[in-house]
Amino acid sequence: MDENLRHQRDTSLGQLEVLIQRGRQIKNARSADATRAWQQDCAAAINQLPGGSKAHWLARAYSGAFLVRAADGGVVVEADSTEIVDRILDVLAQGAKSLSRMDEVEAASTGAVPRPRRFDFVRDAALRPVLEQVFDDSRDALERGQYGQALILSCGVIEAIITDALQSEVNNPRSESAIRSPQSAIRSPQSAMTRLAGWSFDARIAAAERERLIRGGCARLPPVARAYRDLTDADGQLRPGVSVSERDARVAGQVLRVVMRDLDPSR
Repeated sequence: MDENLRHQRDTSLGQLEVLIQRGRQIKNARSADATRAWQQDCAAAINQLPGGSKAHWLARAYSGAFLVRAADGGVVVEADSTEIVDRILDVLAQGAKSLSRMDEVEAASTGAVPRPRRFDFVRDAALRPVLEQVFDDSRDALERGQYGQALILSCGVIEAIITDALQSEVNNPRSESAIRSPQSAIRSPQSAMTRLAGWSFDARIAAAERERLIRGGCARLPPVARAYRDLTDADGQLRPGVSVSERDARVAGQVLRVVMRDLDPSR
């Protein structure tokens, strides 16, 4: 192994070990601010790991820590903060194990073009690099003909950025709007966040449209896209018999770009 690359590997190992220790402490302390800062540091560390392929699968695993999971009985729930910390700790442990066994890794090019920053409009800074990776993964899956995976990833990003915008609206003390659930108005930030966590993909889209955070681009989403949460099992794998067409996958990707333009004030 190249000496410079070995140094990068050892430095990354040290960073991961420190983050693992911090995560264990944060899990017991239950501090929202400390957890958010830790998540941001984890995202940055994972995206700077030496070795493109390892950084790629680790970033995908990290993104999975934030995604909804299908529980027994088909009910979709949001991961709570403790569960997210546990999942990220698992990803960090995987990364440390992988790096410790690394014999040869292609050194990153010092003249590489900087990665695009398409999600700077997202309020949750910890999610930005994760969304960048999932966005790229969706395009790669489409090019490989993995249309189901491409659609699921695109819809996951749509839901994540819409949810981020809704959460910002709830927490904005100057906002005069009232985000409504399908039954009633949300009257306080705390109750809003509780109800928002239980909303379906369709409910979040509808709320974002009512609040004029996004326009009508999501109307193009095919039925299979709106039901994307139900296409995978608890491990995030496509369920047997699920079929997604190339057209549906491409439309989901196109709608994602429209929603990004709607939510990004700089566009």
